[in-house]
Amino acid sequence: MTTTLTGRAAEQKARQKAQQKARQNAQQTRKTPAPPSRREADGMAVASFVLGLVGLLVFNVVLGPLALVLSGLALARGTTRRGRALLGLTLGAADLIVLAALATTDHTLSWSLGP
Repeated sequence: MTTTLTGRAAEQKARQKAQQKARQNAQQTRKTPAPPSRREADGMAVASFVLGLVGLLVFNVVLGPLALVLSGLALARGTTRRGRALLGLTLGAADLIVLAALATTDHTLSWSLGP
């Protein structure tokens, strides 16, 4: 009879250890954030999109190339927001195309709304 109690106690102890280990693993997976480089790359992708969009209206000389660089870095670092990075790349190129069109037609580097 003592061997049965000892066997049950050992089983119960083993079960408790397994449950405790499972709880610890669950807590570790919940607390583990994304790697910093991935979060930085996601931020770069969003920033490149916003800078490319704003660059169509103002400061396309600066914001276009900046959008291109940030989107290239975000793609190289493996962003999860790949679509935003590609849009930032496209908008950065569009900024430079608008800049070239303005420079050839008006011989200026800015928008002119008046005569």
